[in-house]
Amino acid sequence: MSAAKPWYREPWPWILMSGPAAVLVAGAATMWLAYASADGLVADDYYKRGLAINRVLAREDAARQLGISAEVRLAPGAMSVALHGASPDVVLVRLAHATRAGHDLRLRLARSAAGSYEAALPPLPPGHWHVSIEDARGSWRVAEELR
Repeated sequence: MSAAKPWYREPWPWILMSGPAAVLVAGAATMWLAYASADGLVADDYYKRGLAINRVLAREDAARQLGISAEVRLAPGAMSVALHGASPDVVLVRLAHATRAGHDLRLRLARSAAGSYEAALPPLPPGHWHVSIEDARGSWRVAEELR
């Protein structure tokens, strides 16, 4: 008769414990990812933001009625906006990344001698960008999308 081995020298207890141990490690990694990277997609004040959308849409309608349009060009390290139908001294530009609010930028662009609006930009991460251009008074707004 062979001598019985202690339980920790048998393979089956370790095989059976490896499944729950892997689940614990995966759960800890998932929890770390959830806390380390805030998605920025859920708003606490969603009702107020919903009401503000109506005001934004009214400003976009005002730009359409005034015949204002914009052409946005991105080059490495620079941004150029050609505005048609209006020529304010200053425009406010908001670059919003579609999924990462931490990359959003707000810029104040002054009109150059050539009539366009230009600004230096830090390197932008790739992705889908929403660009909104408005006058300093906030009476009109033009929205564009860049990929």
